[in-house]
Parts: sequence; structure tokens; C-alpha cells
Amino acid sequence: MTIISLSNRQKQIAEIVRLDGPITGEHIAERLNVTRAALRSDLAILVMGGILDARPKVGYFYTGKNTLGMLMEEISAITVQDLQSMPVAISHDKSAYEAVVTMFLEDVGTVFVLDENNLLTGVVSRKDLLKAAINNSDLRDIPVVMVMTPLSKIIVAQPEESIATAARRLINNEIDCLPVVKMLNEGKRQYKIVGRITKTNFTRLLVDLAEGKGGNYHNTEE
Repeated sequence: MTIISLSNRQKQIAEIVRLDGPITGEHIAERLNVTRAALRSDLAILVMGGILDARPKVGYFYTGKNTLGMLMEEISAITVQDLQSMPVAISHDKSAYEAVVTMFLEDVGTVFVLDENNLLTGVVSRKDLLKAAINNSDLRDIPVVMVMTPLSKIIVAQPEESIATAARRLINNEIDCLPVVKMLNEGKRQYKIVGRITKTNFTRLLVDLAEGKGGNYHNTEE
């Protein structure tokens, strides 16, 4: 099923018809201070999407979908790869101190650790490094592999998953970030890291949807 992402004006039209329908295209155009011709494509999309219907000499009327339903459809169409950020990673032979420096320079809360084949082998968070700093006098002497969360305990996301699934995984596991991976060998847990998805990504999405910018996420690739 193809999900239609509505523009701000299309959402306004749907709401006008929901509240005041049946209503003619001319009257809708007057309400929005545009010409009837300018609304032709918007009305066609709303009719094709099943949100509005039209009857000759009567006008447009609402078919039952509300604004919340349209928002839910818009969110369900967004995948992890639409929302993810670039990953920040270091090599497994680095020190905990170098992880701290990388975290500071890149302004992130999580650094991924890669093995000699550039595959994901661990994750280091601020909490991991804080624990190491409390228990040790010099992080330069501590290998990053000694403080990282190992691969066996890492929760991951995949690019094609829905953002709702990824968000639920963050909440259920009480973590701040998920590595976005492509599985090279699921049985051996061999993952190539392609991105990261964080609570900040979800907060930004919420703000963008509130401002009517959600459609910018669909079908975009970095």
C-alpha cells in the first residue's frame, strides 16, 4: 500500500471539508485565498487518497479520516533510514581516552567500536566512560574494548524498519542510541554499521511533524 504524505495546504483543505462539508472547490479556494485552479492538484490527491470524495453540484465531503489518522499514516511511512544520522566510530585498538576525545569532538553521546574488518564489535556510551574514569586514574591506559558494551549485548536497528519499532526498542531497553546496521551474517552477528538513531532524532521528527515538515523525511537517502 502506498502512503500519501500530505502537504500543509492539503491538511488545511481536509480540515475545512471535515468541518464545513459538503463544500465546493470555489468556497475552499476563497477560504485559503487562492484560485480554484491552484487547488486542483491538491483536491485530486485528497480524493485519490480516499480522504475526500466529490459529487457533482454538491461539492467535496469528508470520508471519515481525521487529522490524527493522517498523522499516524505519515509516521508509519517513515523508516529508520529516513531518520538516521551518520555514525561515529573508532577502532577497537584505541584507548578509552581516545573514545572520550572522539565523543567530545563529534558532540555525540555514543561511539561505536569497529573491529579490524570495520564491523561493529562494541558500543561506548558516556556512562561507560564515566564508570571507567571513576575506577581508573588514567583512561589512556585503558583499552576501549575493556569499557565498551560488547556485541553480544548490543541492541540494533535495521534501515528498513519503521521508526515506531526503533523507538519502542529504545524505550524498552532504556538506551539513548541504536546502531543502524546491515546484517552480513545474522547467525554470527556480523554487522556493518550504516547509521545511528537516537532520542534526538525522534525529538527532531516530532518538532518537524508539528511544523508540517514530516513529508521531507520520505524517500530520502544520504
